[in-house]
Amino acid sequence: MLKPLADADWPDSLADMKNGFATQLNVYRSMAHYPALLAAWKNFRNHVVLNSCLTPQQSEIVIIRTGVRLGSEYEWKHHVCRGRKVGLSDQQILSLRGSLDSMADTDKILCAAVDELFDTKCLGPFLQEALTELVGQYGVMDVIATVSHYTFLGYFLNTFAVPLDENISKELTEHPIE
Repeated sequence: MLKPLADADWPDSLADMKNGFATQLNVYRSMAHYPALLAAWKNFRNHVVLNSCLTPQQSEIVIIRTGVRLGSEYEWKHHVCRGRKVGLSDQQILSLRGSLDSMADTDKILCAAVDELFDTKCLGPFLQEALTELVGQYGVMDVIATVSHYTFLGYFLNTFAVPLDENISKELTEHPIE
């Protein structure tokens, strides 16, 4: 386990990140054990999370499916909560764990892209075309970037057994999904 850093232990080299995204989640507090990595991660994270051309719903669908493929309970739980906040229903969120056949058409395209990236390490022509029709050329690139970002996080979370954030645990206790 890699214990998230407390405010008192926050590295001086990351002082500019202390009151931003990096101290809001245990995953980034844990990554702060390696300040250079967290500092380098910031710009890519900001693009994927804040500046992607995917809609918030599309982004959450891609993130949830990526977390499912990685078996990351931390990502699943966080993005159940985030998915709900952007308007995904519990039924829709739960469908993202299952087969593509159980999903709405647009969810199916996004999740098929995630699956194909995991399974074949690229998007084939048929899926590129369907995805481009849905999200545009930049959107295809943002799907790849989102899967890449959250794959790294999933590996990090699974390897270092980062504990779930208390607010997420509380929210899911009060409003369970299953």
